[in-house]
Amino acid sequence: MTNPQKLSELINEIDATMRMAFAGKTFWIKAEITDVKKQPDKRWCFLKFIEKNGNIITAEMKAVFWANTYSAIENFETNTQQIFASGLEITCCVRVRFHKRYGLDLEVLDIDYAYAIGKLELERKQTLEKLVRENPSIQLLSSGNYSTINNRTQLPLVIQNIALITAPNSDGQRDFYTVIEKNKYGYAFSITPFLTTIQGDNSSRLILQQLQLIQSSKQQFDLVAIVRGGGSDIDFKSFNDYNLAQAIALFPVPIFTGIGHDRNTSISDLMARQHKTPTEVATYILDNNMNFEQDLESLRDRFFDVVDDLIESAKSNLVHYKQRIKNLSPQTILQKGFAIVMQNNKIITNPEDIELNSEIQTLLRKQIIHSTVTKKTNDEK
Repeated sequence: MTNPQKLSELINEIDATMRMAFAGKTFWIKAEITDVKKQPDKRWCFLKFIEKNGNIITAEMKAVFWANTYSAIENFETNTQQIFASGLEITCCVRVRFHKRYGLDLEVLDIDYAYAIGKLELERKQTLEKLVRENPSIQLLSSGNYSTINNRTQLPLVIQNIALITAPNSDGQRDFYTVIEKNKYGYAFSITPFLTTIQGDNSSRLILQQLQLIQSSKQQFDLVAIVRGGGSDIDFKSFNDYNLAQAIALFPVPIFTGIGHDRNTSISDLMARQHKTPTEVATYILDNNMNFEQDLESLRDRFFDVVDDLIESAKSNLVHYKQRIKNLSPQTILQKGFAIVMQNNKIITNPEDIELNSEIQTLLRKQIIHSTVTKKTNDEK
C-alpha cells in the first residue's frame, strides 16, 4: 500500500489544476436556475444551475453572485419585468471557481436579459396563439386587439354593483375606493371586495379562484374590477398566465383591469377592458354613470321642448280656428248682408227641400221675414 496523501495535498493539486485550466477564462452558458437565495443586505445571491431532460436533472452546479455583480440581478428584474427566482431559464456569463473548503462553483458575472425578454415575448406569443386556437370565441382582430365574450358583453347603462378583486390594504384598493366614494356627483355604489394576493408567482391562480367565487355568488354584479397599485413591473408575468387569461375571456360579467402598467399590456388586459390604473377604472365607472345622467337630462330637455312646441302650435291653431269659427258664425254672415232660410226651425241648405205653399222664415241682420212659397225657379247662372 502506497503512502496516502493528505486531503489538503490532493485539494491543492486540484486547485492548481483548475487554476491552470480556467485562469482568466469566462463562459456564456444557458441553464435553469433553482434554489435561489438572495441576501440583499449583503448583495449576495446563492443558487444552482441545472439542466434537464424532461423532468430528470442531468447536470447541476452551484453558483453565486457577489456584491460586485449583484446589480446584474437588479438590471435583469428591471428590464425583464419579472422576479429573479427559481424556475427561470437564463443566459449568463460565468467563471469557474474552486475553493479549497467549499469546492467547485460558478461565479456569475453578467446576465443577458435580452435573451430572457425574447423568451418571455415568445411565451406570450405562444399563449395568445393557444388562446385563439383552443377557444373559438376569442378572435384576433385586424387592429391587433382581441375580441372575447367578456369584452363584447354590453355594459349596463348604470353601473352600481361592483366586484373588486384586489390585495387587502393595498394602494390599489385605497385609490379605487377614494375615487368612488368621494365622487362629486354623489353617486352611491355597492362594492363587494374579493381580497387576495395580486402580485407574485402564485397570484394568477389566486385571482382565478376569486373569479370563480364571483361567478358562483348569488349576488348579481354589473362589473368586475381587477386592480393593483404601485409595486414593481416585475410581477407582470402572472397576468400572462393562460388559465387566468382564458377565464377572463370567457367570464360573463364585464371585467376592467387596472393593474398599474403604463407601458405594457398583459394578455389578461387584452381579454378584458384595459385601464392603466385603479384610479382610471374608478373614473371610467363614474363617467359612465354621468353620461347616462346627462343623456337622461338631454332627453328630458328635448321632451319638454317638444311639449312646449306642441302647446305653442296648439295655441296658434286654436286662435286660427276660433277666427274661422267666428267668420263662419251666423251672426257674422248676417252682418255681411247674407240671409239664412229656415223652415220648422231648421236651416235649409238644399232648396229641393222647400215645397210650394210651405212657410219659410228668412233671417236677416235684425229681422225675420215670414213667407209663403208661391213659386220656385231655377237659377241658370
